[in-house]
Amino acid sequence: MKKWTTTFVYLLVCAILTRFIPFSSFFRNVDTLVHEFGHAAVTLLLSGRVLAVELHPDHSGLTRSLLQGTWKFIPVTLAGYITASLFTLLLFYLYRRNRLKDGLILSITIAMAALVFFVRSGFGTTWLLGFSALTFVVLLVGKTWLTKFYYLLIAFLSLDESVLGPAFLVAGSLTDPASSGDAYGLQRLTGIPAVVWALLFLVVSLFCAKAALSHFMRTGTRHRTP
Repeated sequence: MKKWTTTFVYLLVCAILTRFIPFSSFFRNVDTLVHEFGHAAVTLLLSGRVLAVELHPDHSGLTRSLLQGTWKFIPVTLAGYITASLFTLLLFYLYRRNRLKDGLILSITIAMAALVFFVRSGFGTTWLLGFSALTFVVLLVGKTWLTKFYYLLIAFLSLDESVLGPAFLVAGSLTDPASSGDAYGLQRLTGIPAVVWALLFLVVSLFCAKAALSHFMRTGTRHRTP
């Protein structure tokens, strides 16, 4: 229970403090990028075709896909929020292992893959180019304090978005299910109410957030080898 209390306190403080960071809105699109990339990746794994991925200034996104077999849309739709939550967990795991460069290189790789294969035009193209260039510059400069600050900025904003997204989805699914995005899509595919799917996304995000913060708080601990 204590660990969950600590998790909620961290999430609350993170949600408040990140609002005061200049240009934080720019980096919140990392969560959107990974969310849509998750949809696209699972589409390809199921032998589908990704028509386009869109990223919007309001941190929303859209993936247009073609798949044979209605059931295949279930794992594709599930992939968005779950991939974003797992990505956040991975960022904090890499931070604990002091592999910040690996995390930033992974972020650039996802951004460039999305740019080359999925995002065709508009805001998404501009944002992907800007984010990739900025991240590359941080890696090129190589200053430890700058890399750490930049990495934690991305990690905590991704953590914030990975939980707030499903939380807002739960609220939306209760008041207007048709506007609850992936949760409503799953309702149409399975007949299970959108709120159930939204709660599933929220539970996954909270467990990933708890594990991610555990890695953050254990940073620097040494492990004895037998």
